[in-house]
Amino acid sequence: MLPPNVGWRPPPVRRPKPEDDVTTGEFRSHWSIVPAQVVGVTLAFAALIGPILTTFGFAWVVMMTVAVIFGSLAHALPSWWYGTFGLREDHLVVHSGLAMRSSREIPLSRLQAVDVVRPLLMQVFGMAELRIELAGGDHSAIRLRCLRRNLAERLRTAVLAHAAGLPGRTPEAPEWPFYRLPFPLLLGALTFRVPILLSFVALLMLLTAGIVFVEPGVAAALIPLVLGLLRYYWGPLARYTDYYASLSSDGLRLRYGMFQRRMQTVPPGRVQAVRVVEPLLWRALGVARVEANVAGYAGERQGESATLLPVAPRRLAFSLVNELFPDSDAALVPLVPNRDRGGSLVGVDERLFVSTRGPFCRVTEIVPVERVQTLRITAGPLERLTGRVSVDVDTPPGPVRAHAALREAVEGRGLLDALVDHGRRARVPEAGTERWATRSTEARRHDRAPDASGTSESLGDAL
Repeated sequence: MLPPNVGWRPPPVRRPKPEDDVTTGEFRSHWSIVPAQVVGVTLAFAALIGPILTTFGFAWVVMMTVAVIFGSLAHALPSWWYGTFGLREDHLVVHSGLAMRSSREIPLSRLQAVDVVRPLLMQVFGMAELRIELAGGDHSAIRLRCLRRNLAERLRTAVLAHAAGLPGRTPEAPEWPFYRLPFPLLLGALTFRVPILLSFVALLMLLTAGIVFVEPGVAAALIPLVLGLLRYYWGPLARYTDYYASLSSDGLRLRYGMFQRRMQTVPPGRVQAVRVVEPLLWRALGVARVEANVAGYAGERQGESATLLPVAPRRLAFSLVNELFPDSDAALVPLVPNRDRGGSLVGVDERLFVSTRGPFCRVTEIVPVERVQTLRITAGPLERLTGRVSVDVDTPPGPVRAHAALREAVEGRGLLDALVDHGRRARVPEAGTERWATRSTEARRHDRAPDASGTSESLGDAL
């Protein structure tokens, strides 16, 4: 465990009061969601006022506006009243729908991640949104919108407790500070990238040419440059401002955001693979970015939640990898260079598969052997002529695409055999990744129980 960062302490743990119990009863979103929906529908109707006014006149516009307001209210109010949710033992039960009633019962033992999101408008009114990610793809997530902030945080604590196999009244687990991202480092790292620097130079040159030669057509080239800078410079700057990372028994906790505050909790065992990215100019600063394949996130949410450390010293980046994958050390894995591709390294030991590639942007990919989904050896026509193969190590979807490209056939086969053997030995106990607080007890029982499976193990059991 790294020592706490100077100048920052984790927020105090608030002990629950009897009236704070969220393990019984049903709850609803805040009533303010009803007028918000009515206002939203009315504003959408306002876009049609022009054609209606010219065709039917002012009186019809007033009558139709009143009808839209009362019609949306007649739908939003009952939908809010019947849209309830609550905890039933270790399940989250969500009721929704007005004409077509829907009831979802979600076992919290399959929880993948839980986030508390607070957009700017919700921050003003003390509201929050609770997002619960589950295994099952893009449509399995639960989003409880427009909750009071203290209710969202208490629900997050209770959900994590149930997912860990503990009583729902268990207080929030303490946390230990890991890293605080200084704003000057974030600003400098985002600027100190080749595409951003070239874009800034091109922007200044175009502005200068437009002013000197009085050429309005320069605006056609300025617009895509400005839009690109807004997305790839201002976007990450606003998203990762005030970034804190801490460790707890509930997993990795991340807090960040300028206009949209977010508290992301990734429970233990949900990180399936990690990559450490070191762009060319960042290596001069000694910093890196840590991204991960996190089970449960899908679609757009996967891209938003893949970054665990946007900018951090290289030493801290690999320290986080060791925290995510206990009893392992990526720096100690022996790496074998590829003589045909300079800078490409690959290695495997009892715990990890590690590959490094990229002469300019160095990417180090790390996959625990027990979380490998499938292994493949591929060879195209040219590779077969040269006696080369590529070994692909498949994991759940995410930014990490671990593989060893263009290795000698004997070396590639030996790498695959080593991964299969190490995966068989490092397979997880029967408790799996759910109920992580009781997993150590299950592991002890597993160790004491006689092995009834014998020595015949399939590749599917090993991986």
